[in-house]
Amino acid sequence: MNSGCDMLRLAAPGIRDLHPYQPGKPISELEREYGVSDIVKLASNENPLGASPAALRAMQAEMSDLALYPDGGGFALKQALANLHGITADRITLGNGSNDVLVLLAEAFLTPGLEAVYSQYCFAVYPIAVQAVGAGARLAPAHGGSAAQPLGHDLQAMQALIGPTTRMVFIANPNNPTGTWLLESELRAFLQAVPENVLVIVDEAYHEYARDRGVPDATLWLDEFPNLVVTRTFSKAFGLAGIRVGYALSSPQVSDILNRIRPPFNVNSLALAGAAAALGDTDFIERSVASNREGVRDLSRSLQELGLRTNPSAANFVLVDLGQASEPAYRFLLGRGIIVRPVSNYGLPTHLRITVGTASQNRLVIAALAAFLEGSDAA
Repeated sequence: MNSGCDMLRLAAPGIRDLHPYQPGKPISELEREYGVSDIVKLASNENPLGASPAALRAMQAEMSDLALYPDGGGFALKQALANLHGITADRITLGNGSNDVLVLLAEAFLTPGLEAVYSQYCFAVYPIAVQAVGAGARLAPAHGGSAAQPLGHDLQAMQALIGPTTRMVFIANPNNPTGTWLLESELRAFLQAVPENVLVIVDEAYHEYARDRGVPDATLWLDEFPNLVVTRTFSKAFGLAGIRVGYALSSPQVSDILNRIRPPFNVNSLALAGAAAALGDTDFIERSVASNREGVRDLSRSLQELGLRTNPSAANFVLVDLGQASEPAYRFLLGRGIIVRPVSNYGLPTHLRITVGTASQNRLVIAALAAFLEGSDAA
């Protein structure tokens, strides 16, 4: 057999130089590498309260039918989402997490010769999805460190990059990994200024956590802006990251196009049942949001008391600037069984992103960072 063929050369042009998305380190991997136990994972913005109890019950009831294919159309979940958002089900596209629908959007509407606009420090999936289909990218500089929303989206800079070959704009509100957010007046003004042939993707993965910060619900504007697409996920406040389910809301025409390329059965039976049940578990969501509000406040205050600068956050994490390369601190925390997220791959080499955990988990990471900083100062 001839093994001399360069398979990379055979790959699609957009794939050849693509660097895959790097998720937070799994607990099992840290156990293998460091031989530690009782690990605290604060790296992937998961809900520290776990999953919705209603969702767990619904998934347990579904277990006896796992030999059967799921409902490929996701009828029950779509109906629940339609009722929640006050829309018709033909405006909904289900995904294997919201990442899935973001990729579907790029595949459906971007080609070589077309471009997408997104902001510096945006969610890493946007550039990956754009590059994978061979489209071009235009990167808008973010707000500077002295702005009210440091490192956040500068909509004027993004608007200035929209040109005749622009087909799509990605906006996360709130944004990951910065925690920054846009208010209703500025986001609406941007949507009004964007040409109707440019899709604006508003990624609201952290919406449930952000409502009390004045962050708008862009799903309410779907009738006003036919080029608007809003994505949501069950991975954050609903505590269902492990079953991978999300969705996009759009005009019926956009949804029809997305569903033409959506893989069959891309949302499994457990995810369909769990997500539909989670939507009705308002008590769990309220507890999660209240716990997170307190956690963001306390974690930010404790980090600032260590002399560190934190970004304001409308999500369930805090971005902290260590004022020095973050990799040594990240490794130090790993040795103590604490996983956080270094964000040098986002162009933030002195920062860590720390998911808000339980009160005891937050105290552990603060104590470990204090120990690291004491040793760093001594060195």
